[in-house]
Amino acid sequence: MPTIAQVVEAMDTKGHNGGGDFSQVVIEDVPDNAVLNEKVGTSTDADDMHRMGKKQELRRNFSFFPIFGFAAVLMVTWEAVLSAASYALPNGGRPALIWTFVFSLFGFGAAILSMAEMASMAPTSGGQYHWVSEFAPKSTQKILSYVVGWFCVLGWQAGVAGQSFSVGLQIQGLIVLNDETYVPRNWHSTLLAIAAVSVCVIFNTFFARKLPLVEGLVVVLHVLGFFAILIPLWIFAPKAPSSEVWSGLQNNAGWSSTGLAFLVGMTSAVNALIGPDSAVHMSEEIRDASRVLPRAMLWTLIVNGITGLIMSITFAYCLGPLDAALEPPYFFAFIGTFYTATQSKAGATVMSCIITILTLCSAISNVATSSRQMFAFARDRGLPFGGWLSQVRPGWDIPLHAVFTTFFIACLLSLINLGSSVAFNAILSIGVVALLSSYLVSISCVLIKRIRGEPLLPRRWSLGKWGFAMNVIGLAYLMIAYLMAFFSLGTPVTLATMNWACAAYGGVAIVATVYYFLYAKSQYVAPVSKLAKDL
Repeated sequence: MPTIAQVVEAMDTKGHNGGGDFSQVVIEDVPDNAVLNEKVGTSTDADDMHRMGKKQELRRNFSFFPIFGFAAVLMVTWEAVLSAASYALPNGGRPALIWTFVFSLFGFGAAILSMAEMASMAPTSGGQYHWVSEFAPKSTQKILSYVVGWFCVLGWQAGVAGQSFSVGLQIQGLIVLNDETYVPRNWHSTLLAIAAVSVCVIFNTFFARKLPLVEGLVVVLHVLGFFAILIPLWIFAPKAPSSEVWSGLQNNAGWSSTGLAFLVGMTSAVNALIGPDSAVHMSEEIRDASRVLPRAMLWTLIVNGITGLIMSITFAYCLGPLDAALEPPYFFAFIGTFYTATQSKAGATVMSCIITILTLCSAISNVATSSRQMFAFARDRGLPFGGWLSQVRPGWDIPLHAVFTTFFIACLLSLINLGSSVAFNAILSIGVVALLSSYLVSISCVLIKRIRGEPLLPRRWSLGKWGFAMNVIGLAYLMIAYLMAFFSLGTPVTLATMNWACAAYGGVAIVATVYYFLYAKSQYVAPVSKLAKDL
């Protein structure tokens, strides 16, 4: 029986891009699902990478709890319920905070479960574009996976800028709260956003190996912070009557109907639940990924779903005067709510800092996710300078060039805010729309295979007989969310209030298409073409 070192050596010398056959060594001579080493992971991980034709370059140092913490903290669901309330309050009022979240929890939950099953079938950093390449009809595999890859990269890169900007804006709001003479400027928030993303990149560069430990600790703060916010609100904040909280949807945004206002307000819940694929893009750093990854996604949905729902109800009751919340003096309604509840600037500052710190931690995870997504797509030559972007420095075991490029892109996007906050908000909106697009296409491909009765890949975590229903429910919800994400927050729609995501979305689609036909069509290697033929 060969030693572990011999197995690893065989994998390193023969298993590059599916060019050799080490599968017999792994299957026959190594105990089933044995841990080979930290770099390779388990024998199942090695089999999965071989089947997908990928070389193991990253270090598999994430187990269940750290990757659960990674996904839970990146999504910051209960925190986003507070920071994204500005979408729901003009479009439905207090009841919209609750009912849009309930509706989204079931709809988005079905989509998350669908993606968890796909993650067990093909646990790769490529995520959605890889799944589309394997599951789409043969005639569309290459072009669809290419377009989805671009939208995944776009969505996560915009997400880094968005989270960093949220950190900067929250800091500005706290300065306004504590210094009445302060006059906020756009360049202030821009510099704060760049400072935030700098912290994220430094952490992802020099402390990358500590990321699993930190994520495990931060998820504890995520839970304890929830109670640190919840308890003071229920004890000290004035409460709205239940009739105002649970019923009587309002249309303060001027839409033609209350129903349409409610659907537009659903964007608040979408922002709170977006990013369930974050853990997927770390899958090549998870030990026993095909089993651990879907379980982590499931528990992230449960924990963030419950805490998000409780916080939605709490905030609806404790919000304070609705008129003041619709035009928050501190940029975010929750800062004013905390101040009203505690009647203390120090108390409100401490409570708000919990959310700001967790948002910064989310941005750190966002940089890790976006760089791995970029690395995976560049590895398949889907991006310009793919060879450089997909390099993994020996000893670092991270896609360092992709991390630095993520920093550069986030800084450039933040600079847009200097010229126009409207244009910057369009960039943030396109991030949400781009990710929703990738979810829609990938789940649709699996559903088509189910409808046609075609066999799905073996998986260690399965939806079983519920798979078809989860796919259909998830797709129905995602389509509604996708359409509503293009709406502005209210009427009348002007150049200053319009949601320019449609223009940015179309522009990126045009650029990606032109690049594909001019260059990438002959260079892009669809993941399905790399699958091992000997299994």
